[in-house]
Amino acid sequence: MTTILAYDLGASSGRALLGRLTDRRIETEELHRFPNDPVQVGDRLQWDILRLYHEIKQGLLKAKHLGVEPASLAIDSWAVDFGLLGKNGELLGNPYHYRDRHTEGVMERVLAEDIGKEELFARTGIQFLTFNTVFQLAALKRANSPLLRETGSFLMIPDLLRYFLTGEKLSEFSNATTTQLYNPLQGDWDRELLAKLGIPSSWFARVAQPGAAAGELLGSVQAELGVGAVPVIAVAEHDTGSAVAAVPALERSFAYLSCGTWSLMGTEVDAPVLTEQALAYNFTNEGGVGGTYRLLKNIMGLWIVQELKREWDRQGLDYSFPELVRLADQAPAFSAWIDPDDPLFLAAGDMRVRVRAYCSRTDQRVPEQPGEVVRCVFESLALKYRYVLEMTESLSGQPFSGLHMVGGGSQNELLCQWSANAIGKPVWAGPAEGSAIGNLVVQWIAQGVFSDIWEARRAIRDSFPVKTYEPQDSAAWQDAYGRFKAITGLAN
Repeated sequence: MTTILAYDLGASSGRALLGRLTDRRIETEELHRFPNDPVQVGDRLQWDILRLYHEIKQGLLKAKHLGVEPASLAIDSWAVDFGLLGKNGELLGNPYHYRDRHTEGVMERVLAEDIGKEELFARTGIQFLTFNTVFQLAALKRANSPLLRETGSFLMIPDLLRYFLTGEKLSEFSNATTTQLYNPLQGDWDRELLAKLGIPSSWFARVAQPGAAAGELLGSVQAELGVGAVPVIAVAEHDTGSAVAAVPALERSFAYLSCGTWSLMGTEVDAPVLTEQALAYNFTNEGGVGGTYRLLKNIMGLWIVQELKREWDRQGLDYSFPELVRLADQAPAFSAWIDPDDPLFLAAGDMRVRVRAYCSRTDQRVPEQPGEVVRCVFESLALKYRYVLEMTESLSGQPFSGLHMVGGGSQNELLCQWSANAIGKPVWAGPAEGSAIGNLVVQWIAQGVFSDIWEARRAIRDSFPVKTYEPQDSAAWQDAYGRFKAITGLAN
């Protein structure tokens, strides 16, 4: 029985999981878990990328101490952020965090001065978010960053960590598509677009599909850790791409919600949807496994609750996440709502103040107690899920019988139940470690263990529990949905 290793790096923590197959059932073992906290240095919010690389090596050491040499390994992470390498191949600086404020106002300037919104969407099919890679690079260019004068190569975060391990420069498809610099109709980086923006196309490495061989551990890494030449595979390196690969759907038409720091909702399609309606809805077309695309929309997600807890922690109010869920369940229902995707909630900071400010601004009862604030956020997320699910059905032309929820948020039973109530359809929750499991199965597809993603999904369905939440209190949630849309302006 061979063992493989998956590194799944989220925006708040990372983990290394061992994966094994026994009688076509997937077994996972958490090998190493570590925080992934951004670091504020002056005015800049940055990723501690070398610490992440150190933790990846710790995962290999822990496998070695268990007597395991994995048959392969792979890395997935969040999207849009990147590292710049000098012409000598060395990292030029810590990558900026996508929540850093250096992109403020840049998207609007790029769309006004360099390329129109319609043309950029037609070329890339990607939704407009202020922190997209294209706008991060434009921000550096407008600031006349000295980094750009020394840049020889551009690599997304998992590409960069993989480069540290192997010395190979390779761009993986699912993550490349999130940059808003990749043209799905051309199947490559959009070199004409890069020229319009004044970004050298020579920086960008060859794009490889999920499952491509991406080298093996460098001799220096082998010597340092006392391990062998472990092969490295480029899986769906955008963590949402891996999470969608792990959706245990048995039907070809399905809707998913990858629920964690971000909530990402959509469906899997064979080709990008580049219609005027998709542009109007600000949907995105990101690469998936097997040449598919993920037609989806970003929703702010549990980030708001994570920031609420962080602020209460700073005040010495030590609420656990389960305790916050319990307090939310006990708070009065349907008292106030927010639009989770209001720009007010994007940057780090005191979300208590921002939630209250939003409710005051929209003439609602202002939540005061922690349970009231968290309930406001959870209900708002559930209702926003319905709104985006309806748009997904409209764009794809597919009615969905329910919603598959994967990721850490699928363990929040209250949010799962309220999501089912809001959409009026079943929610199928699990697996919680969706991105890591998707990472594993793409490695096994690359090795010929599974013939395709559908055989892998059947194995996932057989290997991990899926809990069904049936909708309840339909009339009350239907009424709440109408009021939520009116208050947040989504009814317009």
